[in-house]
Amino acid sequence: MAFGLYLHIPYCKSKCSYCDFYSMGRRTEVPQAYVDALLREMRRFTNCDCTALRPDTLYFGGGTPSLLTPAQVARLIDEASPVPSAEITLEANPDTVTAESLAGYRKAGVNRLSIGVQSASDRQLALLGRAHTAQTARAAFEMAQKAGFTNISGDIMLALPDYSRTEFDETLSLIAEGGATHISSYLLKIEEKTKFGLHPPKGLPDEDQAADFYLYAVEQFAARGYAQYEISNFAQPGYESRHNMIYWELGDYLGIGPAAYSCMGGERFHYPADLNAFIARTAPVLPDGKTDAEEYIMLQLRLAHGLDFKKLRTGFGLSLNEEQHKKITLYQKAGLCTFSGDVLRLTPKGLLVQNSILTELF
Repeated sequence: MAFGLYLHIPYCKSKCSYCDFYSMGRRTEVPQAYVDALLREMRRFTNCDCTALRPDTLYFGGGTPSLLTPAQVARLIDEASPVPSAEITLEANPDTVTAESLAGYRKAGVNRLSIGVQSASDRQLALLGRAHTAQTARAAFEMAQKAGFTNISGDIMLALPDYSRTEFDETLSLIAEGGATHISSYLLKIEEKTKFGLHPPKGLPDEDQAADFYLYAVEQFAARGYAQYEISNFAQPGYESRHNMIYWELGDYLGIGPAAYSCMGGERFHYPADLNAFIARTAPVLPDGKTDAEEYIMLQLRLAHGLDFKKLRTGFGLSLNEEQHKKITLYQKAGLCTFSGDVLRLTPKGLLVQNSILTELF
């Protein structure tokens, strides 16, 4: 079973209007004290009985991990000691990378980049609070390829204010022509404690319009060779995110940093969202309970391969009853799913109402 390591980098040049991830704005670098704290916590887990800490995947998430220097990244990778075939991902904002830094990350061992594009519209980028332009994003992809990266993900957002299909097409072209082998595409969600939560932008699409955008996007991704393998993720063959698949398959992963979450042997735990306490070594590791059948079902139905009822029966002792069979038949007729008798797969249309299906079926 694969093991994943996540390192949270909670620093950003500025806080985006939609972002509710734990991070500090107005930073242009990652303090060495924070890197030292990450190294300390990695050694803490290495020296305990819970894991040998030889990750199959290593993920630098944020925040803005591309504020790390290549030397800092190299130290963290060396400490993690990933297996030789490990997937090592670093999230990057276009305005924080240079040809030199990207070459340095590649030399340090990073072999996968996740570039935050969001939109090819400078108007939208300004509204979202992004610090880059569409041209900056294009340049980032070009520099990444020149640095030797062949596994590049482009992150984009759908259903933005006054969003159009033309704007989506331009965004898809930007990342596809930039050499992206993977796309993460998320519908804009207004979170309560964000800038948008306090002051929602005008022109937001309604639920039906957002659903139409999603279904259109799925079609266009497929036409460009990006197959859907998860509700919001699409990849060319062989370029699915190995790290994220560990999350979705309820595998073992260790998250280090304030607000970072872990799951080891079915036990969940996390660090509190307190940067100062984390650096000062006073942040406790808090238990979050155990994984269960409900979580397993939800995550499997997010994936293109669907929910295998043989595995559900073996792992959790659950089987379909007659009433559930009847409901699945109705979902099939409505075009929401396919069902082989053992495996239930939601269609893109079904993924849009996944929560309702879960509530009605289970």
